[in-house]
Amino acid sequence: MKLNYLKFGTTSLCWLFGTTLLLAQQLTDQSEIKLNDLSAFNAAGKSWTIAEKVISDPRNENELKATKGSGILVNITSNKVKGSDLLTNAVHGNMILELDYLMANNSNSGIYLQGNYEVQLKDSWGVLHPLSSDNGGIYERWDDTRPEGSKGFEGYAPRQNASKAPGLWQHLKIAFQAPQFDASGNKTANARILAVELNGVIVQDNVELFGPTGGAADKEKPLGPLRLQGDHGSVAFRNIKISKLPEEMLNGNNRAGGGADPIYIDAPSNTMIRSFVNYAPKQIAVHAISVGSPLKTHYSYDLDNGLLLQAWHGEFIDATPMWDGRGNGTSRARGVITSFVKTPTLALAQLTNNQASWPVDSIGTGFRTKGYVIDNEDRPQFKYNIYGAEVTDIITVSNNGKSLSRSVNIDKPVANLYFLLANASSIEELTKGYYLVDGQSYYLELDKGAPKPVIRDANGGKELIIPFDKQLNYSISF
Repeated sequence: MKLNYLKFGTTSLCWLFGTTLLLAQQLTDQSEIKLNDLSAFNAAGKSWTIAEKVISDPRNENELKATKGSGILVNITSNKVKGSDLLTNAVHGNMILELDYLMANNSNSGIYLQGNYEVQLKDSWGVLHPLSSDNGGIYERWDDTRPEGSKGFEGYAPRQNASKAPGLWQHLKIAFQAPQFDASGNKTANARILAVELNGVIVQDNVELFGPTGGAADKEKPLGPLRLQGDHGSVAFRNIKISKLPEEMLNGNNRAGGGADPIYIDAPSNTMIRSFVNYAPKQIAVHAISVGSPLKTHYSYDLDNGLLLQAWHGEFIDATPMWDGRGNGTSRARGVITSFVKTPTLALAQLTNNQASWPVDSIGTGFRTKGYVIDNEDRPQFKYNIYGAEVTDIITVSNNGKSLSRSVNIDKPVANLYFLLANASSIEELTKGYYLVDGQSYYLELDKGAPKPVIRDANGGKELIIPFDKQLNYSISF
């Protein structure tokens, strides 16, 4: 089996990648909580409803807007409607829990396994050094008899911040082992959170829980309900699935040792690495560069097409596939990836009108990459020739690390030139110049004064294109 190694300081912990596969593949013996109504839950409060669609503008605090229908469980709180926790009618012991959730701006929630052990859900977008109270953390235990400053204890911060922006769907998998009791009701083994995988990144690994976390509903017991926190802010859930925990995962036994240490590249300052980049299923950019930031927001760029391929929050690069042994030339992002490109294409093209098909290659464009120059902060500015003009493409990380800003400039006008802002499954304009893209995967915002873009159908999805004159400025949040 393939091994994926996680290194922390001088300590290297080997996580068997098969464990992640087990989390992903438990589709047999699985039950899904139906979200046609609230019948799966006990005495739902007024803040909880069922909806078909949920939208949140991340610029507005604690705002969720729900469309009537089914499939999504929504908790909307306000000054008039106080939230309450929601408990399932069904109880569980050992299990794998998998679900999607969406946080409102500055909202706070949590998932209490058996009603007693909280995995924190929170709008932790942009937090550089997450705590146990941040998204993906295991919340502290609490004891009022302890001295001030130490009443909270035994909390576990996520290994890195794998959070997405508020209003975007996030994916969570938890492997949980319930506490064990003898025939007399005495506890013989503590509960364990064997793994928490947030947006595809392992953030907790085999944590023993010596007691309930703060805010626990009851004493420890073999079985208990799933509890969704609703009294701290607005949140939505969908695709809630519970699977049987495989015996081979019990007590954190599904591990292996040996093998080479991973080759990790961090970005304590602005950092660049050239490599192959896999950016979509069966798609690879062979002349790509990944650019890292100390703000823990990074991106990959395709030099052959002038394309922003992907971006991610978290740690920078795993170069093991590229440099271990003979290597295959490919590096991997270590954080939560947001993809911007489905298939290779050019960022700029001449079109006869705004409904003409986007070209599939560079034939007739005169495209030629000119590499990049470095600015005074060690950041690249990409350059290429197209249609006889020179383009300068500048991508920078925002000061708070939450987004990328992009400025594309051309040295002379080219007739009928358009820029491909997005090619995605869905594109929705929330407010003027502000778009929600690719099934609520990221936001795109045009600078004021930009020409009016066009959303159009393309190959079963959507394209967002905009007339291009001399300069285009926009930002991407994810």
